[in-house]
Parts: sequence; C-alpha cells; structure tokens
Amino acid sequence: MKAMILAAGRGSRMRPLTDEIPKPLLPIANKPFIVHQLLKLADAGLKDIVINVSYRAKQIIDALGNGHHYGVNLEYSFEPSALETGGGICQALPFLGEDPFLVISADIWTEYPLEKLSQHKLGSAQAHLILVDNPNFHPKGDFHLLPNKLLDLNGFPKFTFANLGIYHPDLFKDCKPQTFPLSDIFHKRINEKKITGEHYRGSWFNVGTLSELTRLDSYLKQENK
Repeated sequence: MKAMILAAGRGSRMRPLTDEIPKPLLPIANKPFIVHQLLKLADAGLKDIVINVSYRAKQIIDALGNGHHYGVNLEYSFEPSALETGGGICQALPFLGEDPFLVISADIWTEYPLEKLSQHKLGSAQAHLILVDNPNFHPKGDFHLLPNKLLDLNGFPKFTFANLGIYHPDLFKDCKPQTFPLSDIFHKRINEKKITGEHYRGSWFNVGTLSELTRLDSYLKQENK
C-alpha cells in the first residue's frame, strides 16, 4: 500500500515560526515533525510515500530528498497554490495508483498502529476513517459511528475525524484538481453508505497551534519517542 502525507498548508496559526520554516519541518523532540511520520510509516511497512507540497515546497523537498535516508521512497505532488485536502489528493492520484492508499495529515501525531490500518479491507466501502474523542477546539465532532461501522452525518454522539484514513481511488472518481476540502467528498459518500470508520481512544495530537506544538514536544521527550 502507498501512503500520502498532506503537507501543503500554510500553517498560519503557527506564525511567526512558519514565516521562515514550513510547519512539517518544525522540530519536535529533536526531529522535523514530518520525519516522525516518515519513520512511523516505514516501521509499518509503508515505504512508497507521496507528499503534496506548496508553501515553501523547496525547503521540504531539499530537507527530505528521495527519502532513502529514512528508509522510504518519496515522490512530491507540487501545488502552485494549495488545493486543500481534497484537491491535493485529487491532483496526486496519478502517483498513488489503482489500489487503496493511506493518507495522514502532516500536522497530526498518533500512536494508532498504521500497520493495522494498512491491512484493513475496504470491501464495498470507498474509505475507512479513524475517529477520536472530540478535542476542546472541536467539541461538536464530525461524524456519528453506527454499530455496523458506517459513518452517519446526523446521529449522536459524534466523534472527530483524526485526519487519518485509507481511501480507494474511486472515492475521488468525480473530482477535478481544484481547491476543495475532503469533507465535500466525505459528506456525499457517507450519504451513499460508502464510508466506514472506527473509534480510536489512544494518543492523538493535532498540532495546529504553538501550545499544541509545545505539548507534543514535551510528550515525545517524556516517552523517548
């Protein structure tokens, strides 16, 4: 299975740090944030990785190169202007092949076992999403999880999408490489009963602010990650 890291965002909430350094390269526990993800993907056997880049793209490409130093093979999908999550994946589809692929955002960290996710069988579904308890910054959540593992837009309780999942290319069959969020596709396919999920109760960080960056840095240093 191939993997994709979403890394094209501006990181505006992390300014002034991101004025000179793209968020994926900010140091956390003595490594660039994105390197932690590359190593976790490699440990899970996911060696062929696509990274979409836009803001300060050259810095990311120069820092990571072909990925061989980290035990992976990297390809880059360049966006002159960031296409958001949905548009970025849509543009990168030629790199990702015809089989299901794993996608993780560059600004999350989790102990969810990526090897387990890579072995998940979609069956008739087009996506399988990891959901987490609602953080303080997103108390209303995103999706309800039905007993049959299908996602629902209307039920309660709702959980938060962890920005981690596996997708079949058919999920994007109607898309065009333009700017749009993944939620546009999710809502349509959920109504078609094409998206499943699971509730993960373990460690998960969404590093969107300086305080979260500091919190994750302290956590990883304590855990010697």
